[in-house]
Amino acid sequence: MEYRKLADDKISLLGFGCMRFPVLDNGKIDEDEATKMLDKAIKAGVNYIDTAYPYHNGDSELFVGKVLENYKRDSYYLATKLPMWMIESVDDAVRIFNEQLKRLNKDYVDYYLFHALDKERWDKIKELDLISVFEKIKGEGKIRHLGFSFHDSYDVFEEIINFHNWDFCQIQFNYVDTEVQAGLKGYKLTESKNIPLVIMEPIKGGALAKLPQEVMNEFTSVNKDWSAASWALRYVASFSNVMCILSGMSTMAQVEDNLGTFNTITQFTEKEHLAISNALDVFKKRIKNSCTGCRYCMPCPSGVDIPKNFACWNRMSMFDNKSLVSWSISEMKKNNSTADKCIKCGKCEKLCPQHISIRSDLEKVVKEML
Repeated sequence: MEYRKLADDKISLLGFGCMRFPVLDNGKIDEDEATKMLDKAIKAGVNYIDTAYPYHNGDSELFVGKVLENYKRDSYYLATKLPMWMIESVDDAVRIFNEQLKRLNKDYVDYYLFHALDKERWDKIKELDLISVFEKIKGEGKIRHLGFSFHDSYDVFEEIINFHNWDFCQIQFNYVDTEVQAGLKGYKLTESKNIPLVIMEPIKGGALAKLPQEVMNEFTSVNKDWSAASWALRYVASFSNVMCILSGMSTMAQVEDNLGTFNTITQFTEKEHLAISNALDVFKKRIKNSCTGCRYCMPCPSGVDIPKNFACWNRMSMFDNKSLVSWSISEMKKNNSTADKCIKCGKCEKLCPQHISIRSDLEKVVKEML
């Protein structure tokens, strides 16, 4: 297992994300199997365990705290997060933090994050001066390192990073999403400010674990022994300011595959970087149309969410995997905003800066996706 320095700790490069444990038919965590998975990872050298207040409907913290009772407190690093969407007052924040300590059955948390920050949640932190509140809690020894996880545009990220002397932060990053959210630009900013990174979504929610054959061919031509997931993880590991890469493992097979990756991490070569570049070229060719999501075409007179339909269509085509967009499709069906509601009035096409043949493409969406 490779270790890197996060804050002042020696952290395993692979972190165990506790959002996607295996579940039973009733939706509850399969505690027997999940315990085996955590034990396997910890015994193989994983020492960063990442959970959060809402994971598994609140059961993740309870379960993780129970499993970690089997290990010495100084043998692992525990991370959890404050659910900012539930916070309306300082009292809310302090109450939930204390509840988390009770759930985890721990006296302190090693890494505490303001969860899933966007502009609105960031404004709430500033309004309530929550950084000062939690720096005080940190001074009491109940938090060792304070940071945030992030889901918004780069300009919001830049404001947050520059506002406070953060111990660390957590961003979404993978070889497909280098221009999404904080992205590569955000990575470079943290590097310039010496703020170490924890990475989430390195496999893009599982999308990069199962690839179209023509994409996978670019990888196997260089190294046939690495899985698709291993390629994604190794790419992220090639960035020197990445100190821990979270993987939300759902099966023992995923644990074993990830351990195989991180136990044999090597410097990414020029050939391997080229394989990533070639794979991205293949992905781009699989995109159905050039919709940028600008929404100039909206609102649609018949209620079609044109950009969302195209985003799902392009994503499904890129990864040759309809399951990746099934939830979004079901939500559009509930809202009567699917492509089949198009009445072909043509209003949208007059407004599209990309000059997309929207009516024709919506017909293709109906045939291929709905």
